[in-house]
Amino acid sequence: MVRVIRDYGLVDASVLRAMAAVPRHAFVPRRQQSEAYDDTPLPIGYGQTISQPYIVAEMTRQLRLKPGDKVLEVGTGSGYQAAVLTEFTPNVFTIEIIEPLATAAMERLRRLGYTTVRVRHGDGYNGWPEEAPFDGIIVTCAVGQIPPPLVEQLAPGGRMVIPVGPPYAVQSLMLVEKDADGTVRSRSLMPVRFVPLVREEAAAR
Repeated sequence: MVRVIRDYGLVDASVLRAMAAVPRHAFVPRRQQSEAYDDTPLPIGYGQTISQPYIVAEMTRQLRLKPGDKVLEVGTGSGYQAAVLTEFTPNVFTIEIIEPLATAAMERLRRLGYTTVRVRHGDGYNGWPEEAPFDGIIVTCAVGQIPPPLVEQLAPGGRMVIPVGPPYAVQSLMLVEKDADGTVRSRSLMPVRFVPLVREEAAAR
């Protein structure tokens, strides 16, 4: 898997080490485990997916995390991205709107030894205000526009990576940076395809 990621031109040693350290097969359903190290997204149930390894690696790289940074993930899924983030900092907070996925991810992360990750069942659009600000925010589901609560919870000097665009279509992976004076800048990094962000109302149906 690391070799495939390198083929895209990603050579950040810390990111490659993190990707090599986390057992992706432990985060996918048993029937998908033979494909766990292919460079492709895989279904994890409830209409959700575990992201393509290269995209996980690139989104992680864009955060430029330092030891001790506090990072928020919106869209826990199986817990794989959260596990990768713990290779950089123990201060990982992750939110999942689909309760069975949140519960399963929490149990899986604990079982695999990722005991510092804090998992919450809830609507990630609103972030995790009582733990803000965050040095990094990573959103693993597509939104029509960047949620204002997440921008507000980004620390000065912080970075957010988030797919923005229509559901079930090509979106743009955006990098959002907040300067030390609070000025917010954003730019497009690449085209991507993510499942849409599920809001509380939809999850309750």
